[in-house]
Amino acid sequence: MELSKAYRFCEEIIAANSKSFYKSFSMLPKENRKAVWAIYAFCRTVDDIVDEGADPVRGLTLFKQEFNDFLAGNFDVENPMWLALSDVFKNYDMDDEAYASMIEGQEMDLLMKRYKTVDDVLDYSYHVASSVGLMLLPVLAPGKTEILKEGAIALGYAMQITNILRDIDEDLGLGRVYLPSELMVKHNLEEADLHRKTVTPAFVSVWEEMAQEAEYYYEKAFETINEYPVSSRIPVKGAGLVYREILTTIRKKDYNVFGQKHFVPDQSKQQILACL
Repeated sequence: MELSKAYRFCEEIIAANSKSFYKSFSMLPKENRKAVWAIYAFCRTVDDIVDEGADPVRGLTLFKQEFNDFLAGNFDVENPMWLALSDVFKNYDMDDEAYASMIEGQEMDLLMKRYKTVDDVLDYSYHVASSVGLMLLPVLAPGKTEILKEGAIALGYAMQITNILRDIDEDLGLGRVYLPSELMVKHNLEEADLHRKTVTPAFVSVWEEMAQEAEYYYEKAFETINEYPVSSRIPVKGAGLVYREILTTIRKKDYNVFGQKHFVPDQSKQQILACL
């Protein structure tokens, strides 16, 4: 397969599955942009194995072996994701551990369906979201990984908590509850209440306490945003601001995350990005 076609395949994956990220990172220079597409394709592939695969345990085991083979230089050159990713690993100082953490995070989804504390949710968020930031840093800010590492981890926390608060209903359908049980007990919210799909004062209290966690980590991530090169700074901050706006969108809809999935309207995205 031609490398250009492999990258185009990866671009189609992000365009179809994450319009917010696609719009934000399309502002990057061409080579950086292509690398982001390949990294996203990796993340999306392993995520889909767990959420949509017929046999996720076997599928994830096989994927993990494929990744280990890839690191050893053995991969299917007709597989566009591995081909594009091999080019990324050749051109950038990639962190293998970040990719392994992502796979481990997907394993957590197979093994853990409930989380007790906020720290437990943050640990999960590190594996499935902060790891993405660590994958992207060598592409977005070469030579500044150590300076930006803490901020990238914080942005992952913030975005994943935002995902959790948006996708409560969808996750219930998969048998998963990411709201910490200690917060649910604190505010007298029972899991049965979630299944009733009714927005109650207790639900709003739990939702808002987690939303405040997300807001804290968004602000923490933005503290070091000026350390990014100019070409990356706007896309990264834009992605963060657009994602944070999901929380505002849900509040405007009276916290009703049941039976619908909230998105930031295109006009709002344009307004946010125009102000950067």
